[in-house]
Amino acid sequence: MNRRMLTKEDEAAGDEVEVRREDQDKINKFSRLHQRELNLEEELKVKHKEKEELDDISMELELADEDDTVPYKIGDAFFHLPLPQAQEMLTSSNTQIEEEVSALEDKISTVKDEMTQLKVQLYARFGRSINLET
Repeated sequence: MNRRMLTKEDEAAGDEVEVRREDQDKINKFSRLHQRELNLEEELKVKHKEKEELDDISMELELADEDDTVPYKIGDAFFHLPLPQAQEMLTSSNTQIEEEVSALEDKISTVKDEMTQLKVQLYARFGRSINLET
């Protein structure tokens, strides 16, 4: 997309379109959706980092001896668990994180679809008078 600043003539020649209440509501909704998208993407980054850490721990536990007990963090406390039980709990945590990541990606997709619909409507009404690029 080619971006450039408007010349003074382009600014003056711009058709002034009256902003109706419903237009302002759409603009506000777009803004809220954009903020929600940013929050969801930040949350998704955190979940990806957690998943990566769980994968690293899984790899480390594969090297441990079967008879060892492994410290496993639950809440704020560490419990010494047998290796197979710790691996099982780690697998369930990993599955849970994957489900959460999938749910977040679905939410982000839904938000982006709504934003696209609002962009189409607002650009159709205001043309170059409005900037909705995020």
